Amino acid sequence: MDVSRWISRASMRLRALFRGAALDAELDEELGFHLEQLIEEKIARGLSPDAARREAILAIGGLEQRKEECRDARRVRVIEDVFQDVRYAARTLSRSPGFTIAALLTLALGIGATVAMFTVVYGVLLRPLPFPDPDRLFLVALSPKSFLMRQPGMADRTYVQFRESDRSFQHLAAFTWYKGNLTGAGDPVVIRVGSVTTEFFDALAVKPAMGRTFLPGDGRGGERMVVMSDQLWRSRFAADPAIVGKDLTLNRLRHSVIGVMPPGFDFPNRTAAWTPHEIVIDPGNSLLVPVLGRLDPDVTVAQARAAFEAAIESVPDVPRDDRSQWDIGLLPLKELLVGDVRRPLQMFAGAVVFVLLIACANVANLLLARASGRDREIAIRAALGASRARLVRQLLTESVLLSVIGAALGVLLAHWAVPLLLALAPAGRIPRGEMIRIDVAVVAFAAGVAAIAGIVFGLTPALRLTRRRFSRTLLPGGRSIAGGHERFRAALVIGEIALALVLLTGAGLLAKSFLRLRAVDPGFRTENVVRLSIELPDSTYSTPGRLQTFHQEMLSRLASLPGVVAVGAVNWLPLGDMHLNGDFRVEGAGEDAPFNVDKTVASPGYFRAMGIRLLQGREFDMHDTGTGPPVVIVSRSVARAIDPSGNVLGKRIGLWGRENSREWLTVVGVVDDVRQLGPSQKSHAAAYQPYLQMSRNLFLSNMTYVVRTVSDPLAAIPAIRNVLSSVDKDQPAASIGLMRDVLDSATAEPGFYARLLGTFAALAVLLALIGAYGVVAYSVAQRSHEIGLRRALGAQDRGILWMVIRRVVSLGAAGVVLGAIIAWLASRLLETFLFEVTPTDPATFIAVALTVFAAAVLAGVIPARRAARVDPLVALRHE
Repeated sequence: MDVSRWISRASMRLRALFRGAALDAELDEELGFHLEQLIEEKIARGLSPDAARREAILAIGGLEQRKEECRDARRVRVIEDVFQDVRYAARTLSRSPGFTIAALLTLALGIGATVAMFTVVYGVLLRPLPFPDPDRLFLVALSPKSFLMRQPGMADRTYVQFRESDRSFQHLAAFTWYKGNLTGAGDPVVIRVGSVTTEFFDALAVKPAMGRTFLPGDGRGGERMVVMSDQLWRSRFAADPAIVGKDLTLNRLRHSVIGVMPPGFDFPNRTAAWTPHEIVIDPGNSLLVPVLGRLDPDVTVAQARAAFEAAIESVPDVPRDDRSQWDIGLLPLKELLVGDVRRPLQMFAGAVVFVLLIACANVANLLLARASGRDREIAIRAALGASRARLVRQLLTESVLLSVIGAALGVLLAHWAVPLLLALAPAGRIPRGEMIRIDVAVVAFAAGVAAIAGIVFGLTPALRLTRRRFSRTLLPGGRSIAGGHERFRAALVIGEIALALVLLTGAGLLAKSFLRLRAVDPGFRTENVVRLSIELPDSTYSTPGRLQTFHQEMLSRLASLPGVVAVGAVNWLPLGDMHLNGDFRVEGAGEDAPFNVDKTVASPGYFRAMGIRLLQGREFDMHDTGTGPPVVIVSRSVARAIDPSGNVLGKRIGLWGRENSREWLTVVGVVDDVRQLGPSQKSHAAAYQPYLQMSRNLFLSNMTYVVRTVSDPLAAIPAIRNVLSSVDKDQPAASIGLMRDVLDSATAEPGFYARLLGTFAALAVLLALIGAYGVVAYSVAQRSHEIGLRRALGAQDRGILWMVIRRVVSLGAAGVVLGAIIAWLASRLLETFLFEVTPTDPATFIAVALTVFAAAVLAGVIPARRAARVDPLVALRHE
């Protein structure tokens, strides 16, 4: 292709597109020049001026025809037609401000809700992980499901065997995390520390911004080193450029800083620092660790899965048939972050699609109502030669223009709504929050939604409007037949009411479930209770004696604070993120009890401070020490297992050891069961030992103090912090706050789900009622002649009112019946989100159906009253 010719043509088309008026003027001038030349030639041959002009025009073939041919030669006619359609659509919409504003507000709400939810879904579920080739990263799972492992993993010894034999993964790394006490860099603080094997950073393909990461052999021989996050480096070390090679103190031990990671890297789950993890195989025990792998470039996912399945055949204890209680397989790494929120986000995405459909149906209704006033316009354009396709294109241009403007307003609404949505969500519940933002992908989605929505709600009205016969419309006083429009608009309203009822039923089920969850008795009282959690490092508190001395000092000083009525300590706080359970045996029984118990350590005063009811016997006291007889307090469920008659005081149970080596503990009290894992979980059987009789560091190093006050507990928090600082100035609080907040956070997630779906449902119901009102009001306007005639013949107001209300009653009843059927089928999707409520709860279905039906009837009251006030003389004179 001749480049210069191509450039010339492109330049001409751009000029035709953006300077069409100037080109048309040039074209007129050029054609005028040729015409004058021809006229002069004809006159020179002896023709009169008029005849010469006529002959010249015939020779040219018609001026306007030649102009059109020249314009077509520019090959921008389609674009010019689009611009023309857009300009005409804008003028048409500006002449109907009421319709335009109503349509734009409806679309802004529908598209705004959709874009806001897509922004969250895209950021959490769809946006790739911020690592090179994230689709090559997998979690390797081969472990029984357990409360100790919320993520899939492998036994450490199995990991070592698998790593040695594996040929599918380029890098394979184990990782875990713990809470570490950082001191010497401002106030003491608890940070999240990742404990990772040396290939961890290579598997993620992330390089440090400064220094290096771990190498094989790091961490052995007592050498302590740490890699820190960019956020920790900036917040605690003032972005010191010479930080590499310096020391930081973690859990009272000095670690050499060998590197700083780039900004934004904090895997796994907001980690502030990383230390090397060396797996040491214990023949008598095995720990579970998450395992991360990056596939070799030459290995497909299918090949890796097949190789993994073949490898686990040699692993003992893995079930060959029923694997329902095991996590086995290769899972995309993203599942570690988003597995728990995938279903809720999908549910809410479906809900906003319902809202968008209702908004589109509403705008389609508005277009159909407006179409009755455009019959004459469309008929004239058709009579002048416009084809049906041309008319449909013009009408679709109007609907798409509406949709595009509505989408722009919706993006602005989403820009405001997304931060609000994230702020209202329970803390830490929505993962990858830093990836949730409105960017090019979100705007592109909004544009796609606008285009699809414009076609969806505009195509049917356009086709119905342009398929009519226009002969009667062009006659003076001509009237078009609106029966088809009426039936179609009624069908749209019935669909809107049905979809709104589905959403409102779901919201009602979630709300009822939430209220029942809030009414659950957790087994303790949270009023005026402050909790303070600490994690004591082994480097300083290496023996049970040191740990017990620390706790004794803390409890003594906390009890002396003014306004404190009870103080206690426990290692596994109810509603916390940890607990440990296991088997137990009753002395004299032939076998272990039929269920496990939580094995908990508590201090004297704990049950009183927490408000846990003492049912029999006594609480712990200061005589329950290591020199005294070993004792235990059991919960109600354990007492029934020991002796169904309830007479358990003085009996002995064994919690530790095997067979004849068990240590027997005397039951001195019985307390109520508590819901250790949350209000939605069953009450846990528990056995409590006094902390002064516990000889295992694991049960003493992590402790939570609970302080009950006589008045505002918030006022006591500064004094409680001062007590901790006075006992050990370098010991930070892992967390401190009100116990009431802990209970509230346990129910925050279902409450958030109920409120969010309720918001969508309320929006859907509002839009559906607007649609019902529009249909009835339009029907009244169309039947004003009939209503006037009826009133002239003696019809009473009551009869006119019932005639109109009957219309909305039929629409509401049909929508409620259809919606109830859909809701009955769809409600089973909510089953996993409900607590003590069935997905087909009759009371909820009936209440929602009556509410929606009553609201639909109320939507027809204003048009009905307007119909009853129609003046028969005015209506008949207008006709």
